[in-house]
Amino acid sequence: MSLRQRTARPAMAGGDEGRGTVHGGQGLAEGEEVYNIIPIHNLLAEHPALRFPEVRAAMAALLTVGDLPKPPFVRWQEGYDLLDWLGFFFGFQRDNVRNQREHLVLLLANAQMRIQPPPDNIDALDPNVARRLRRKVLRNYTAWCSYLGRKPNVWISDSHRSAAAGASNSSRRELLYTALYLLIWGEAANLRFVPECLTYIFHHMAMDLNRILEDYIDDETGRPAIPAITGEEAFLTRVVKPLYTTIQAEVESSRNGTAPHSAWRNYDDINEYFWSRHCFDRLRWPLDLSKNFFATPPNRNRVRKTGFVEQRSFWNLFRSFDRLWVMLILYLQAAIIVAWEGKTYPWQNLQSRDVQVRALSLFITWAFLRLIQSILDAGTQYSLVRRETMWLGVRMVLKSIVAASWTVIFSILYARAWDQRNHDRRWSPVANRRLVNYLEAAGVFVLPEAIAIVLFILPWIRNFLEKTNWRILYGVTWWFQTRTFVGRGLREGLVDNVKYATFWVLLLAVKFIFSYFLQIKPMVSPTKAIYKLDVVEYSWHEIFSKTNRFAIFLLWLPVVLIYLMDISIWYSIFSSFVGALVGLFSHIGEIRNVQQLRLRFQFFASAMQFNLMPEEQLFEDRGTLKSKFNDAVLRLKLRYGLGRPYKKLESSNVQATRFALIWNEIIATFREEDIISDRELELMELPGNSWNIRVIRWPCLLLCNELLLALSQAKELVASDRGHWKKISKNEYRRCAVVEAYDSIKHFLLEIIREGSEEHRIVSQLFFGFDDAIRVEKLTSEYKMAVLPVLHAKLITLLEQFLKPKKDLNKMVNTLQTLYDVAIRDFPTIKRNVEQLKQAGLMPMRPTASGLLFENAIEPPSAENINFYKQARRLHTILTSRDSMNDVPKNLEARRRIAFFSNSLFMNIPRAPQVEKMLAFSVLTPYYNEDVLFSKEQLRTENEDGISILFYLQKIYDDEWSNFLERMRRETMVETPDIWGENLRDLRFWASNRGQTLTRTVRGMMYYYKALKMLAFLDSASEIDMREGSRELDLFGSFRENGVDGIGDSTRSLSARNLSRASSSLSFLFKGHEYGTALMKYTYVVACQIYGQQKAKKDPHAEEILYLMKNNEALRVAYVDEVRNGREEVGYYSVLVKYDQQLQKEVEIYRVRLPGPLKLGEGKPENQNHALIFTRGDAVQTIDMNQDNYFEEALKMRNLLEEYTHTYGSRKPTLLGVREHVFTGSVSSLAWFMSAQETSFVTLGQRVLANPLKVRMHYGHPDVFDRLWFLSRGGISKASRVINISEDIFAGFNCTLRGGNVTHHEYIQVGKGRDVGLNQISMFEAKVSSGNGEQALSRDVYRLGHRLDFFRMLSFYYTTVGFYFNTMLTVLTVYAFVWGRLYLALSGLEAAIKNNADSTSNTALGTVLNQQFLIQLGIFTALPMVVENALEHGFLGAIWDFLTMQIELASVFYTFSMGTKTHYFGRTILHGGAKYRATGRGFVVQHKSFCENYRLYARSHFIKAIEIGVILTVYASYSAIGKHTIVYIVMTIATWFLVVSWIMAPFAFNPSGFDWLKTVDDFDDFMNWIWYRGGIFAKSEQSWEKWWEEEQDHLRTTGLWGKLLEVVLDLRFFFFQYGITYQLNIANNSRSIVVYFLSWIYVLVAFGVFLVVGYARDRYAAKEHIYYRTVQALIITLTILMIVILLKFTSFTLVDIFTSLLALIPTGWGLILIAQVVKPLIKTTVVWDTVVAVSRLYDMMFGIIVMIPVALLAWLPGFQAMQTRILFNEAFSRGLQISRIITGKKSNF
Repeated sequence: MSLRQRTARPAMAGGDEGRGTVHGGQGLAEGEEVYNIIPIHNLLAEHPALRFPEVRAAMAALLTVGDLPKPPFVRWQEGYDLLDWLGFFFGFQRDNVRNQREHLVLLLANAQMRIQPPPDNIDALDPNVARRLRRKVLRNYTAWCSYLGRKPNVWISDSHRSAAAGASNSSRRELLYTALYLLIWGEAANLRFVPECLTYIFHHMAMDLNRILEDYIDDETGRPAIPAITGEEAFLTRVVKPLYTTIQAEVESSRNGTAPHSAWRNYDDINEYFWSRHCFDRLRWPLDLSKNFFATPPNRNRVRKTGFVEQRSFWNLFRSFDRLWVMLILYLQAAIIVAWEGKTYPWQNLQSRDVQVRALSLFITWAFLRLIQSILDAGTQYSLVRRETMWLGVRMVLKSIVAASWTVIFSILYARAWDQRNHDRRWSPVANRRLVNYLEAAGVFVLPEAIAIVLFILPWIRNFLEKTNWRILYGVTWWFQTRTFVGRGLREGLVDNVKYATFWVLLLAVKFIFSYFLQIKPMVSPTKAIYKLDVVEYSWHEIFSKTNRFAIFLLWLPVVLIYLMDISIWYSIFSSFVGALVGLFSHIGEIRNVQQLRLRFQFFASAMQFNLMPEEQLFEDRGTLKSKFNDAVLRLKLRYGLGRPYKKLESSNVQATRFALIWNEIIATFREEDIISDRELELMELPGNSWNIRVIRWPCLLLCNELLLALSQAKELVASDRGHWKKISKNEYRRCAVVEAYDSIKHFLLEIIREGSEEHRIVSQLFFGFDDAIRVEKLTSEYKMAVLPVLHAKLITLLEQFLKPKKDLNKMVNTLQTLYDVAIRDFPTIKRNVEQLKQAGLMPMRPTASGLLFENAIEPPSAENINFYKQARRLHTILTSRDSMNDVPKNLEARRRIAFFSNSLFMNIPRAPQVEKMLAFSVLTPYYNEDVLFSKEQLRTENEDGISILFYLQKIYDDEWSNFLERMRRETMVETPDIWGENLRDLRFWASNRGQTLTRTVRGMMYYYKALKMLAFLDSASEIDMREGSRELDLFGSFRENGVDGIGDSTRSLSARNLSRASSSLSFLFKGHEYGTALMKYTYVVACQIYGQQKAKKDPHAEEILYLMKNNEALRVAYVDEVRNGREEVGYYSVLVKYDQQLQKEVEIYRVRLPGPLKLGEGKPENQNHALIFTRGDAVQTIDMNQDNYFEEALKMRNLLEEYTHTYGSRKPTLLGVREHVFTGSVSSLAWFMSAQETSFVTLGQRVLANPLKVRMHYGHPDVFDRLWFLSRGGISKASRVINISEDIFAGFNCTLRGGNVTHHEYIQVGKGRDVGLNQISMFEAKVSSGNGEQALSRDVYRLGHRLDFFRMLSFYYTTVGFYFNTMLTVLTVYAFVWGRLYLALSGLEAAIKNNADSTSNTALGTVLNQQFLIQLGIFTALPMVVENALEHGFLGAIWDFLTMQIELASVFYTFSMGTKTHYFGRTILHGGAKYRATGRGFVVQHKSFCENYRLYARSHFIKAIEIGVILTVYASYSAIGKHTIVYIVMTIATWFLVVSWIMAPFAFNPSGFDWLKTVDDFDDFMNWIWYRGGIFAKSEQSWEKWWEEEQDHLRTTGLWGKLLEVVLDLRFFFFQYGITYQLNIANNSRSIVVYFLSWIYVLVAFGVFLVVGYARDRYAAKEHIYYRTVQALIITLTILMIVILLKFTSFTLVDIFTSLLALIPTGWGLILIAQVVKPLIKTTVVWDTVVAVSRLYDMMFGIIVMIPVALLAWLPGFQAMQTRILFNEAFSRGLQISRIITGKKSNF
């Protein structure tokens, strides 16, 4: 058929007729369709992408319907293609077909473009292209078929066909299979999260397709076979909808994720159902909806969890990482056994046979640990056992039996050996024989481990065994692990194995040596001494005997806890240095600043040419060893300036022109972003070759001072011409400065003197003389070099006069005359008379009337000739610059970006292909309802301190603000631009680009489009094009100076022109094809989930999004539209829109119907998933709403995508990790800490994870996914409710488990914003910690823990959940230490130990305290930070930054943050309750009230700090050791530091945190909040009671074990009462248990009094007030009477009152906490009201305790100023008026 005009398609399956299927295309020509990227429905349309023969070839291939059987019930028309054919047969929606048609055409066309060498017939699709695409898209399907032992339904032979006819037929088949899968995927909606469910659907639909292709006849009807599922929208209604409904019902039964994970099926469970062969028998095809798979809760017969059951328990960490815990526990046991002997070195102890044999008891422990593991497996996974999984149950039981048997066997054999030895009193031959039996058993026991070690050394064998699907191998591996579809063949290559194994072997060796000598060995002698203690005088009633054993346990507990977690410290140290080493070899940080760039600038052009421009070489040379070697040699030459080719760039060189175009575009972009000024732009840009200058014209920045140095050399040095020139030429910049200055002066003088005049002739003649002298090398002999400075000074004067806006021609005449006189009289060495001068043509033949030359000859060019004046300014700069211009550019961000970009070009980057041959890619950004563009109100509205956002930004970015005003003045031609009027939009953009807004993200991502257009132009531009172009640009002046923009569309408004980042000065030179190339290679989709609702509500956000689409050609917006169908029904659609420049309005491109509401799981991944079908290309980069990008980095994107073709280790990458730059670090010290911590993680941390450890996952964005790989494997994130709350990292887990490879690349970076206020940071950390708590329960972590080899498992553990668990262990160590000490002090054991066994001078205790303190100070984060900083910015700078951070209280912040992580991680694992927390990402200038801080931190920090503080106080009072001040301080300083940090951090990092007036207001506010009763609709911000209820949410959803553990932990508060009661004077040294029981009377009396007062208040306070007062008086009288009686008749003293409060207040708190756990039982009784009332008093007391130190500091003079200085030091050091920000001095605007 003709390719000219495709027939307009009728609405087909899924055609949604009622809703304008022309998609907003009113005004389009008839039959014209709205298109997304390419108008593939009309190949004659005027569109730059259609000039590619590859696009036409792809379309032609899809049109080869030919002799295929036509679908029934449809009138077939010419112009329908293979996708229409599939759509009609299988009932796909029309827009799904349209969307996937363009998707497939672009995939095929881009793949065809990349073929090397190009195919012979470029107008036909190469069969290999279709084959490769089909293989890649269906690779997961074929693996699944192989796993289940099914034959794939793809009936194509993979061997090369010889027959041409066969080839074309086969090619069509390839396309049909690929298209079928894409159509299924494109309409699968939420089922895209269940990839193996899609493969199941594809398997059956491909079979139906085969039946049609092979002309099968239906047995029942006798007609040609048709698919089982066919008809309009059949696929959606009969396949997607039933599966969707099943998932939806499960999600609803989860009670919004609060039900236990084990009670409902999530996405993973649904997916893993398809990992078993049973799915074929049970589900059938078409899907049999009567099967129990589709049964929904509460149906008892429904299918339950599949593959894995997530149970809430800390035991998960043992289950998932059992090998790690076995190693730690066995080493601890061995070390204690060996150290117990007491000799200095372990090998001395091991000489004793007894010690050797005792050490062999390890095997008993090991077997016992296996028993625990098998019991845990059975206990958590028993619900997986069903009729079809009986073998799983059998294995669970067998494993437990076998492990128990081993434990018993080892115990018996071991006991027999000792029995014999004790009987013989030595190790006799019989005893040894028994020992050998024991060892033989041990040999059998460790056999599997030995095999594992062999397979570790030979990883490819292991991979082969795991990946092959032979039945015999199932039997062998059945015992060891459950067979799963993922997690097979994860072993890396041998080289990688060696690298990460070496890392961990060294680390573990250091850790174990340290632990033995400094933790375990020093504990032995005190342990023995305490064990032997007999004389202990207890201070209380001793319930158990032998309690000194308990004392030993308490002494050992903190040591063991630190022993278990200190690998984290060692990991931090090792990874820092390994990361630095890898960074050094990657050449990171070689160019750190502009000064270092200067030294390399001349090689910089060559580096840019080498890396950013495609190589021109023969096809067969590419990728060969020879070409790789040549590349390496060239890189070396570049990096170190070796070799001739990288020495000089001449102005005639095309390379120089290309470099200038790119460099100038980068600098122009800097100017557009207002990070440099106009003046800086002129100093930094590389002007094109004009004025006939013979050398390359380096930026003025590099030529500064060079001319003056050359002049002084000429004046002082006596040498020949050659000598002078040799010396000058040693410095390239000096040589260029001299030549450029000379050529420019010559051109300038001849230009301003009227041509044809006598003066013009004289000046020409004069220069002719100079040129001649230079040519024959006689300049120094013919002219006096000493006169040059005089000429120089006069030339400067002349230029200054010329450059003034109002020129004084008389002065210019005088200056020129003086110059002329010096040149002909003083300058030549031989003086000539008038006649000689006239003869030489250096004097006029007739004297002028006034005797002055130049009087009527000066004709300055008009002001319109911008270029001339620009060149004159440049000449003036070269002549005058004396300083070294080290501060250009002034802006720190501009300097950082230039340094990073230039450094990255000297790193190892893959060579760039041409834009046409690069991989295509998309960027996807999920957006919900965040700021798009700051509105006028947002910018002007002031907070309570009188600060507006704009004022804040003006102060923080003061240089950028002045650059903005300068740009506005230039563009509006007005001296004082009206920024609130006609320039308002510019102002809003300026501010939005400095916040964390969608505008900033879109601007950054559209730089890709701009960069690709420019690179496409440079790829195809000839030398002449570039020369002419560069000249045109110069003639044009500069697009900046006269406000013209380059697209040449005068109708666009000025602000639109200047803010449309797609435009650029270069776009003048484009020939048109650049737009087509860029659109084919790049699309940007923003998933604005509720854009439809925003439009309906006329939300300003919708207008702003539309404005962004209008100004960004490649931007598309995807959203979910809800359409009410008259009745109750709501239709949900995935919609894609764009802005049509011709129609000047938004048009709808695709509308794909969804089976129901989008959000079944977590919001963000669901939003990403629905928009993913609209992305294009081979790769997709995921970008968050808080990110930014830079033009110069966008230039390197095609290099980055080439990484997909390189092999890393044993496989090619599937996920490319990209470095981030955190741009929010410049605001407050807090933002700086956060950004420093984040930066060290996203650079050094991830660098080490990728190489050598090979466990980098996906940590948020901006990683680049291999789109086709992830498309068929579950997408770019996981979405199950709650368990996948940290959705991003699961993409990394999924990638690793499915055999992907994640790499990390640091030559390209993307900007990222972070939270900047303490409350935002804490909420972010709470979200991440809760997410890690959920990860610990997940199947992905369990499988990685078991399937990765031992060393990768260690790396994985310590960088994911292990990091959080170890942080929690650190806090638990503090608890164990203080509670242990309190126990020893109150029981009287401490005094006994002090007198008899010295345990105070204990090395181990010291080590524990030091290690815990180190962790607290943030050694985890600080060391990597310092090392990375040293690498990138120099060692001294890094140390200085670190010290500054300490002064700014970084340690307080890190200690506080440790508390946040511990609280949320621990609580999530125990009780659940993880949820998405929106952090806000605003600017931090607002004071947070005490009330808000209390609500946020009371439970996580304040109460815990108060508890530890009380313990330390009690300990100080009653400890035998603590009486010694120095000992007490040394022992408790770290813990006191923790207490102070946890209480004071929220106020220290709160703007105006210590302002006295604000503190007073905060106190009133807090009291109002505490006592506000509130109604049923009160919020937690208004009412204490509502907040208190919300704080117990997690207890409502927790399970029985969670509640039990909570109660057990709460019992600790009763210990105070038990210990302190016996210390009271009234106890009179009695040790009877009665004393303790009597103390409970006080508790009951206190509660009784409280009840009575409460009752009296409710009954009498309102009406009969006198009764209420009577009751109060009565109680007070009775209390006083009681105290008097006690004082008189017992040994009670007044001090006892305060001491007993210390005992009884914790008891009350413990009772409240237990009451909260048992709330369902007591909610309806009177007890609950009392609990609420007492809790209110407790919270009021806690609030006041926290408030006291804050109020005290606020009252002290000068403290507020100091706190402001600490909080905003960063900004202070940049000379900003932060005090004005804080005190709210108004701005001028």
